[in-house]
Amino acid sequence: MEVSISTPFGATSTAAEVIAGVDLTGRTAIVTGGSSGLGVETARALAGAGAAVTLAVRDTAAGERVAQDLIAATGNSRIRVAPLDLADQRSVAAFAAAWSGPLHTLVANAGIMATPLLRTPQGWELQFATNHLGHFALATGLHPALAAAGGARIVSVSSVGHVNSDVDFDDIHFTHRPYDPWLAYGQSKTANILFAVEAAKRWAADGITANALNPGRITGTNLGRHIDGLAAAPASFAPASTDVSWKDAEQGAATSVLLAGSPLVDGVTGRYFEDCQVAVPHRPGVRRGVAAYALDPVAAARLWQVSTDMITDAAR
Repeated sequence: MEVSISTPFGATSTAAEVIAGVDLTGRTAIVTGGSSGLGVETARALAGAGAAVTLAVRDTAAGERVAQDLIAATGNSRIRVAPLDLADQRSVAAFAAAWSGPLHTLVANAGIMATPLLRTPQGWELQFATNHLGHFALATGLHPALAAAGGARIVSVSSVGHVNSDVDFDDIHFTHRPYDPWLAYGQSKTANILFAVEAAKRWAADGITANALNPGRITGTNLGRHIDGLAAAPASFAPASTDVSWKDAEQGAATSVLLAGSPLVDGVTGRYFEDCQVAVPHRPGVRRGVAAYALDPVAAARLWQVSTDMITDAAR
C-alpha cells in the first residue's frame, strides 16, 4: 500500500528548519560530494542533528577543511572524510570495502552536469558513469551495511533535468547517436530516479527506503562549471512559470535532509520529491514534476540489470 505524505515545508524551507528537533544521535550517514554546495549543507544539517557523517569526496584536502568547519559549527566531532571518485569503479569498490558497521543514511548527492563528451576507461559516457553508475555501485556495495542498520534510507539527488531524456537503453553511452550534453545529463538524472524506484522494491524486506528528489535551481554551487551559463541549456532549464525561483544552498539541501533524517517520511519509499513534497506529474512547459518514464517499474528493473552487468564487466 502506498504511503500518503504531506509535510509543512516548501520551496523556501531550509535544511535546518526541516531537521529542527530531530535527534540523529547514534546514526551514521554518508554524503557524497560533501565538500561543496548542497553536500556541505546536507552534511551540516545531519551533523547538527547528531549523526556521524562521512564526507565522501574526490578532493580530500577540501573535504578536511569542510569537516573542520562543520565540527566547529555543530560541535559534533564525528565528522570524517574518505576518498571517493564516482567515475572510478576501483575507488567506489575500495570505499565500500573499507566501510565498517551499519549505515543508516546514504545521500547520493555528488554529480556533474553538461560536460563535453568524456569517457571513462570502460568507454562509459562520463555523466552516466558518475551520476548513476558510481552511485549504483556504491549503494549495492554498501547494501550489507544498509541492511544491518534497520530502517536505513537512501536519498538519490536527481534534477528537473530528467524531463529532457529517458534512458536510451539502445545507446546509453552515445556510441552511435550524436552526443548532447543536456540529453546525457537528463538521462543520468532519470537513472537516479529509476534507481530509487527499483531499490525501494528490491530492498524493502531489509527495511531500506529509497527516494529521489529535485533540489531546485541553486545559486552558488559549482555544478554548472562546464557551461558558460544557463542560457545554453534547453527550455526546461529556464523558468516557465512564476512558481520557479532560485534557491540558496541551505534551501536546496532541505529536501535531501527531509528524506535523510525526518520522521515525517518514515516508511515512504520509491518516490520523487521536490520542495519537500511528493512531486506532481510533469506537464510540458512547466519546470516542475516527475516524468512518467522516470517512475516506470519495468524500466527501473531493466536499468538495474543493465547497470549490474556494466559494473560486473568492469570488475573483470
